[in-house]
Amino acid sequence: MTSLAKLLVETLAAAGVTRIWGVTGDSLNAVDGALRENGKIAFMHVRNEEAGAFASGAEAAVTGKLAVCAGSCGPGNLHLINGLYDCYRNRVPVLAIASHIPSTEIGLGFFQETHPTKLFEECSDFCELVTTPKQMPGVLHRALRTAIGQNTVSVIVIPGDVSLQEFDGNTPVFVPPSPVRRVPVDADIAAAADLLNGSRNVTILAGAGTAGAHDEVVALADALKAPIVHAFRGKEVMEWDNPFDVGMTGLIGFSSGYQAMKDCDTLLMLGTDFPYRNFYPEGAKVIQVDREPGALGKRVALTMGIEADVVEFARMITPKINDGRPHEFLEKARKHYANARRDLDDLATPTKPGKPMHPQYVYSVVNEVAAEDAIFTVDVGTPAIWSARYLKTNGKRRLIGSFNHGSMANAMPQALGAQAAFPDRQVLSMSGDGGVAMLFGELLTAVQLNLPVKIVVLNNGTLGFVELEQKAAGYLPENVGLQNPDFAKVAEAIGLKGIRVEAASDLRGALQDAFAHDGPALIDVVSNRQELAMPPTIKAKEGIGFSLYGMRAILNGRGNEIVELATSNLFR
Repeated sequence: MTSLAKLLVETLAAAGVTRIWGVTGDSLNAVDGALRENGKIAFMHVRNEEAGAFASGAEAAVTGKLAVCAGSCGPGNLHLINGLYDCYRNRVPVLAIASHIPSTEIGLGFFQETHPTKLFEECSDFCELVTTPKQMPGVLHRALRTAIGQNTVSVIVIPGDVSLQEFDGNTPVFVPPSPVRRVPVDADIAAAADLLNGSRNVTILAGAGTAGAHDEVVALADALKAPIVHAFRGKEVMEWDNPFDVGMTGLIGFSSGYQAMKDCDTLLMLGTDFPYRNFYPEGAKVIQVDREPGALGKRVALTMGIEADVVEFARMITPKINDGRPHEFLEKARKHYANARRDLDDLATPTKPGKPMHPQYVYSVVNEVAAEDAIFTVDVGTPAIWSARYLKTNGKRRLIGSFNHGSMANAMPQALGAQAAFPDRQVLSMSGDGGVAMLFGELLTAVQLNLPVKIVVLNNGTLGFVELEQKAAGYLPENVGLQNPDFAKVAEAIGLKGIRVEAASDLRGALQDAFAHDGPALIDVVSNRQELAMPPTIKAKEGIGFSLYGMRAILNGRGNEIVELATSNLFR
């Protein structure tokens, strides 16, 4: 006979799991003991369960395999939730082990009691409570197959006393699900080909669902003479080695990507659930291809919705596209992109001595110094903007962030997960000062677990994106300022290599020094606060909003902010 905790650990080890991220507690004692006895799975002790969930999600993203996190009863489970929401929305295979209070006390208001099956309901596709030994193998196997087969989050809730109970049957062998090909039907391919052949100006919007289909999508764009606009999660897949790429769209995108979508008469959406409705074209026909049927038509009215893998769709439809299509629309979009790219690159210049650095310059230099196969993790807010515009992908680099959930503090713990999975690759956390401070304790985790992550902190003393939003809405920035320490000195005290960079002339050498260090390192880069990240198009309400902000700043004795803006990159 074997305990349920041993059964759990042995099944995970047989499924190829080598790490569990989390914070232990008394309700996880049996699992801790089983891990020690089994010896094949390391418990990656983080300082906050939220970070453990983020780390497991990043591990799953970079490996494509199941990752696992765990939290103890009550507050431990609650801390897991935010990170699991990110895993769920990024569609990565993660199993969460949520231990629970003693089974005899459930429903009686016991110490630390919560209702985990309710708590995790919205951030998982499988969540079940184990109450008896005979139930365990079936629930565990269903949880694993759901997570792996659907690229999603599964949760097993197990009370601490139940995990000690013994299973007296034969332990079934876990058989993982086989990958599924979703092939479009011939009638849909024929109808889509007719629609595309009858369209003069076609634009492709490519998302994360184009993973594994880069060459096929490029070939389809060539046949259609169509520009390719990528969503943020499509950047690492479609930006590189692609003469049809015209940049991103959305609030942090390029004017060229925005215009290529607005000017088309047919939009072909491939593997994307791009959420911002106001960036879709008006009056255009829309074909959407996605392996998730629930994504079809969720954001924009469709002319056709096709449930299929993008690679299968592209392979089947490309031969059916007529030759001799006009080039004018594509060439106009490519020219617009070249101009937009040049304008952005012109902003990535060093500042004079004594002036805080332009973040554009910081990220362009990071891009140049980083390894060819670097893994970047990106905080939300302004680090996401500069990453989207200045970090270049090449088919080897990875780009991971909270792109759908939009949580602060994601980058550093995600870097931990990626580094554990690939200890010999360069992993760079592109962190904001607000983000790194929110889960600052994970610097201790990097040292304790000896994970050589490199953390580039954009230190501008503000929640920059929120400040920008307030200004665009006509408000004076409020409650966004950050009184930061010298992050490099704090990092040194914790045990990392810490470097503070205050002059643009020192940046490249500091990055090279930190990146060459064989342990974790933090680079504290003092950057310009008054730096407007311009969206791809300015509408009347944003123009009015900035005017109102300017008037209020002057009336409230804060006219110096307007002067600083006037001398920023915006007006150079």
